[in-house]
Amino acid sequence: MFTLHIEHSVTDYDAWKRLFDADPVDRRGSGVNSYRVMRPVDDPESVLVELDFDSREAGEHMSRALDEMWKGPAAAITINPHARLTETVDTATL
Repeated sequence: MFTLHIEHSVTDYDAWKRLFDADPVDRRGSGVNSYRVMRPVDDPESVLVELDFDSREAGEHMSRALDEMWKGPAAAITINPHARLTETVDTATL
């Protein structure tokens, strides 16, 4: 499994969430099979998102799509966005 880890600050969480829910990058059509949205308990203006993919190529494609979105429709509400693709090499449930 491949996971795209996204982190940025937002100027308005509710506006950001509406944009996220509108899904301008077509998560399902781009190969996302699950996602998690998190906010640090000590920093409500930060958002962390994890998007899971079956393939590296799909994750890389999404990373490029997000770069374009951050320059366009999300530019007004995201601050210092960045993403990093990882591959899960071990997992356990304890």
